[in-house]
Amino acid sequence: MEEIAPVNRVIWLNGELVPWAQATVHVLSHSLQRGSLVFDYMAVRETPRGPAIFRLDRHVQRMLRSCELMGLPIALDEAELSNAIVQAVRANPGGSSVKASAYFASLEVDVVPVDTRVSVAIAVYDPQTDLEDRLPQARPRAPRRPLRLWLEKEAHQRRDDIVSPQAKVSANYASSMTAKARAQQLGFDEILLVDENDHVAEGPTTNVFVVDQDGVLLTPPETRVLRGVTRESIIELARSGGTEVREQAIDPVELMAAREVFLTGTTAGVLAVESVDGERVGNSCPGPLSQQLAEMLSQAESGNDSRFDHWLTYVGKED
Repeated sequence: MEEIAPVNRVIWLNGELVPWAQATVHVLSHSLQRGSLVFDYMAVRETPRGPAIFRLDRHVQRMLRSCELMGLPIALDEAELSNAIVQAVRANPGGSSVKASAYFASLEVDVVPVDTRVSVAIAVYDPQTDLEDRLPQARPRAPRRPLRLWLEKEAHQRRDDIVSPQAKVSANYASSMTAKARAQQLGFDEILLVDENDHVAEGPTTNVFVVDQDGVLLTPPETRVLRGVTRESIIELARSGGTEVREQAIDPVELMAAREVFLTGTTAGVLAVESVDGERVGNSCPGPLSQQLAEMLSQAESGNDSRFDHWLTYVGKED
């Protein structure tokens, strides 16, 4: 078998840039054994002015809020964390994804760590070449297409009385992992979770939008879901184009009656939904609003819409 070359990247780890292979944590660390790792994920886009991080400020604010909710006393403030992310991006040219993590690296016995020092690691990489192509049973990447969606009936979305939906913490993804695996075995591409009141909530790593028969764009209230940065961007883009947006509870039957349904996320962008539980959504897919918003988002991310230039943090070489 052909030997795969090591990943030639560095990771920002507690103030230092270390080789990719050396950014490790012990198998008995609290973060691994208790699922206490907090993270955020953001994109680096190519623009006419060079690479730029999309909405860095909102991602950093969300990560710090997640640390606060989970009781991780991270030592970095917003400016320090932002600067560290920019440094990591500059040190890894060609990287398109940024994953920043905060975690208890210490080896702990109890659920409450004694050593509360928080480590911070920032990885910048290309998901395909640095990760997916190196998996032992890597599957060919599926073509981008409208999604066949499964509405999950057993596993519910994260609950505020257990772990806040606003906390982007690793433990919050366990139930959706198994639910999505079941749906994929049935031939579906993605799942939607419902909350404890059986209202539509979100996907494992995406937010959901519904275009009703009046052309109004609906999405679950931000208090009930993770406050997706792409979700926030789509709401602002839609309103800038004259579309009415309402944040409200959505009953599952509204998915079937919708003109359009689409998902949003940092990786997904805007992904149109073709069907839910095998029932076709709308008359065309992707629908006109899905296509319009996908193009508007692409223009904003790539620095081609001056109205949203403030969403970009340019990371060219330091002067």
